[in-house]
Amino acid sequence: MWKLKIAEGGPLVKTCNGYVGRETWEFDERLGSSEDHAAVEKARKEFHLNRHQKKQSSDLLARMQLAKENNFDYFKKPSKNGDNAEKSASVALQKALDYFSAIQAKDGHWPGDLPGPLFLTPIMVIVLYVTESFHVLSSAHRTELRRYMYNLQNEDGGWGLQAEMPSCMICTALNYTALRLLGEEDYKGDDESMHEARKWIHDHGGVTMIASWGKLILSVLGVYEWSGVNPMPPELFLLPSFFPIHPGKFFCRIRLILVAMLYLYGKRFVGPITNVVLSLREELHIHPYHRIDWNQARDLCAKEDCFVPHSKFMDYLNEYLYKIGEPLFATWPMSLVRQKALNAIEKYLQYEDEITRYICMGAFEKFLRTLCCSVRAPNSKNLEEHLARVPDFLWIGEDGMKMRASSSQSWDAALAVQAILACDLAKEKMYTLRKAHDFIKASQLLENPTGDFGRYYRHFSKGGWAFATADEGWPVSDCTAEALKALLLLARISPELVGEHASSGSMYEAVNFILSLQNPNGGFSTWELQRTYPWVEALNVTDMFADTMVEYQYVECTSSAIQALLLFNEKYPLHRSDDIQKCIKKATSYVLKSQNDDGSWFGSWGVCYTYGTWFGVEALIAAGKTYKTCEAIRRACAFLLSKQLPDGGWGESYLSSIKQEYTNLVGNKSNLVNTAWAMLTLLKAGQVERDPTPLHRAASLLIHMQSDNGDFPQQEMTGSFMKSGFLNYMAYRNIFPIWALGEYNKITGISHTM
Repeated sequence: MWKLKIAEGGPLVKTCNGYVGRETWEFDERLGSSEDHAAVEKARKEFHLNRHQKKQSSDLLARMQLAKENNFDYFKKPSKNGDNAEKSASVALQKALDYFSAIQAKDGHWPGDLPGPLFLTPIMVIVLYVTESFHVLSSAHRTELRRYMYNLQNEDGGWGLQAEMPSCMICTALNYTALRLLGEEDYKGDDESMHEARKWIHDHGGVTMIASWGKLILSVLGVYEWSGVNPMPPELFLLPSFFPIHPGKFFCRIRLILVAMLYLYGKRFVGPITNVVLSLREELHIHPYHRIDWNQARDLCAKEDCFVPHSKFMDYLNEYLYKIGEPLFATWPMSLVRQKALNAIEKYLQYEDEITRYICMGAFEKFLRTLCCSVRAPNSKNLEEHLARVPDFLWIGEDGMKMRASSSQSWDAALAVQAILACDLAKEKMYTLRKAHDFIKASQLLENPTGDFGRYYRHFSKGGWAFATADEGWPVSDCTAEALKALLLLARISPELVGEHASSGSMYEAVNFILSLQNPNGGFSTWELQRTYPWVEALNVTDMFADTMVEYQYVECTSSAIQALLLFNEKYPLHRSDDIQKCIKKATSYVLKSQNDDGSWFGSWGVCYTYGTWFGVEALIAAGKTYKTCEAIRRACAFLLSKQLPDGGWGESYLSSIKQEYTNLVGNKSNLVNTAWAMLTLLKAGQVERDPTPLHRAASLLIHMQSDNGDFPQQEMTGSFMKSGFLNYMAYRNIFPIWALGEYNKITGISHTM
């Protein structure tokens, strides 16, 4: 049976704070009672049977274990007196808080899955195969990885970019490839899953149609040729750092990915050509491998993969680099320049590996860097340190084992504290709050990156909070702002209830970090300031994602910063007060200017307009504006009210992010997270004073969606990035209904049966 281990280290695993927040899974067949095993198998069977109707896992394995450790009856049945029918907000809140407290880890955070693009898990498998590191995966790991990939396969035989999305070439080809590397055959018994996947690939033009990132990964494996990959010249890294197209100017997420790709392209690395690889050359292509026109293949991309077609400029540049640039850098003396570029990239990657303690920022970066490390230093301690951090990304649910896009410990904990405090039940939940308080304090970054971090294009980090854990070491503006808000709200409560308050010094450092990420237009970025121009997007090489090259400003980050800074200024009016006031003025102006004509705000990190509008309204109200005095707030409320569904909820599809227009879920279905965001917005904007009916209807929906044990159902994905990328935050289904019902109960004072 699998066991979730919290805050534990291991050989070659380094930490700055005692591994706080670390989550890893361990398999031991001796673990668990017969009842535990039966519950796990039941959850697996139910997911598999309903996998085409209910696409998202409910993260049951972790939640059942945590509840048991906290002596909570996870399988609670309705009581005989029918108290489950008493659907009052106060009763629902108490049940929700009891459950949510029961799934809190011992170190104070809320563990959970964060499933992202479906190419991540197969890329991990391919990288471990290529680097001859399959020993990292036990037979139990391999069984669960196969289970996951089969469970996420669509009915047409392919895999989508995310669980709820239609099939695409990159995810279908990579999942098929990974399954073959894990020992699956093209056709096995009565199960035609592999045969159907291969048919999907062939019916859509074969693997030469795969998106650019897939071309690179398959070239490394040896089932695609490097001559079929558009040029990625490492020499780009040698440009003067002030050039707008120097990688150091790019959005940090794409920079970390692209620099690793530049290195792999420069090395033209190919792993061992095994019998399976030779077989895949025949299985994945529709033409004999030796007859494929790789020059033509460079620019092919299946329409299912192509969200952002190449610009004409990019097409001309690729042709120039392929015909002139690459032959030039392959010959002496220009080959010396290429080697210099590769050496510079090696130093950069080594630095990033060490200061992130080999975790890296996210899963894709992690395994590209693992691959680069294997190329530059095979059989080294550095590679072993990379492999030691693989378990940090592996997660197991009833759907199987997958590679998480990242993890969100600090982000979730900061939001969870605010949600609990909104319920005015600090005394009842003081143990939960105390643990969360300790976790947040322990997760703050206390130092800057070592050495001359500016030389490696890193922003300073002291005082910030990362999205995941302190060991990851990449602080974010809104993660820092939300953590600071949580600490400031906890500082209003007696330390006898919630533990020792954070020091003023730590809060000063947090404010300094937040202020450093405001751009000239008043908006806040995520990890770094905007460093280059929007026209650089013409160099987008992902095919699949938009707005990848530039670190932009976001209403969500800006709103979180405004709220945190004003809350801080209230408690500490003497620290940088003038800077804070100037910052708030510019940030508020940015929020107003970024509002859409229909009254909404686009959410870049959540689905989508309900998310962005919540942040937009929160920012304006924190800055002193009201429904009566601010037309922007009135238009925002009118927008949300116009989208309320007949059942009282809101349900926004991921297509809102892709189409950039509000789109309901299929069948006008409500989503409880979207509903909670809309409720929080309307409550904050004073909707109760004008007409509370929409809020009563929304609250009633949330209350009646609650399970007997206090949980809420897992529904559609609600996290997003880069317009067409999506995530599913497992804790959102608890945090936001609690937060919305807490505010609703507090503002309306209603406790009657709904």
